[in-house]
Amino acid sequence: MKVGVVGIGHGKFGRREDNTVQELAFEPFRDALEDSGLSKDDIKATIIGSSPEYHKQRSISGVVAEYLGVNPQMTFLVEAACASSSAALHSAVAYIKSGMYDVVAVLGLQKMTELTTPEILALMGRVGDVQWESVFGTTFPGYYAMYARRHMYDYGTTEEHMAMVAVKNHLHGVDNPNAMFQKEIVLEKVLGSRPVASPLKLYDCCGNADGAACLIIAGEEKAKKISDTPVWLKGMGAASASMSVLRREKLNTIPSAVEASKQAYKQAGIGPKDLSLAEVHDCFTIAEIIAYEDLGLAKKGEGSKLIEEGQTYKDGDMPVNVDGGLKAKGHPVGATGASMAVEAVKQIRGEAGKRQVDGAEYALMHNVGGIGQYCFVNIFSR
Repeated sequence: MKVGVVGIGHGKFGRREDNTVQELAFEPFRDALEDSGLSKDDIKATIIGSSPEYHKQRSISGVVAEYLGVNPQMTFLVEAACASSSAALHSAVAYIKSGMYDVVAVLGLQKMTELTTPEILALMGRVGDVQWESVFGTTFPGYYAMYARRHMYDYGTTEEHMAMVAVKNHLHGVDNPNAMFQKEIVLEKVLGSRPVASPLKLYDCCGNADGAACLIIAGEEKAKKISDTPVWLKGMGAASASMSVLRREKLNTIPSAVEASKQAYKQAGIGPKDLSLAEVHDCFTIAEIIAYEDLGLAKKGEGSKLIEEGQTYKDGDMPVNVDGGLKAKGHPVGATGASMAVEAVKQIRGEAGKRQVDGAEYALMHNVGGIGQYCFVNIFSR
């Protein structure tokens, strides 16, 4: 059975001090219902992706369901760190394919600004192995700094290459009204920004944000009744890797991403060269370069060439993160996967405005959880 996206909604990412997490969830849920032409009574289940540690409220799915008015339908929370809403989408597709539900809402949400930056750093530091790593002071930037150093050592990647990713994604973010940062930056500003975890600097890192995004999906028969032009999930891949980087064979790749992408390409019946665009998990600039290679967009060690040659700009041969990515859009961890999926659907529909990729046929999204413990890769098409 095919599964199609029939409704999408996306809220503004940023410091949303004006909204509770329930209110953040309401915006894209309302818009997705309007987009699909459905009422909340047509939704048979709502699956929420979020990382619960960031919220003061325990069991966040309960208060969100109450605020959205979807009780007594089935609602629950899925957690896979930064890939939580991709895990929610994966679960929703399984429910539809099982025949248990025919229409499911997937809601990714996160309110991170209730915590201070040190508190967030401490939480993210524990995304590695608590027994053997985080007790020694690891941080999220620190982990990716290790990846960057190894990639630089093995393949000659430079700080300038990483800075080019930031410049590109901030340029793309200018055309995204939902992005946290909508301002261009220059290479010198990135290279001159203060160190965070060498070689990563401030402008190599994505911003903590509040935000939410929503998709409504349905099985093939139902989707065709709801929409004349549903966007289909053509390929889905999901994989995991060790919690500890100590047990990783290599630090210049995310092994879960390699495996998940193989699954997605095989299921979709296409290869990397068939893609029209990709939304990749650029929590740090080095992460985007590694993603080029893990997804087969470039040979191993040649990811830096793609950005150096301008191939991953909107008008390049392989557009990547045309909505600004996590770098410009912001990274409300639980909402990021759903946000990527919404952008992919908009591009396939031809509804992305100034950031539209001409003739978009296949759009890939790549969402990494933690430091690579989880990865979800999905391919969307008409």
